[in-house]
Amino acid sequence: MNLSTALGRVRLFGLIEGWSFVVLLFIAMPLKYLADQPMAVKIVGMAHGGLFLLLCVAALQAQVSEANWPFKRTIYIILGAIFPFGPFIVEAKILKPLANGVRS
Repeated sequence: MNLSTALGRVRLFGLIEGWSFVVLLFIAMPLKYLADQPMAVKIVGMAHGGLFLLLCVAALQAQVSEANWPFKRTIYIILGAIFPFGPFIVEAKILKPLANGVRS
């Protein structure tokens, strides 16, 4: 991933945000409810929220800076980040083919 491009930043933030969601759901939440450790959700949840906002900003920046970036793609990226494993699906189906030169 080339971080000097808008697409590269969207891909990176998407993957990091996706993993933060997985950690939140499968590590922090069980720690909160099964081990009475609510601080895990506070810390991971705050990090996840910040990463979600970074992804949204990166997607909007890519839409503005890339001449052929349709608004629909931005919506898919943001909606994908709302669902568990969504960022990984968006990466595989939309962003990776785009990075490889395949038009979507």
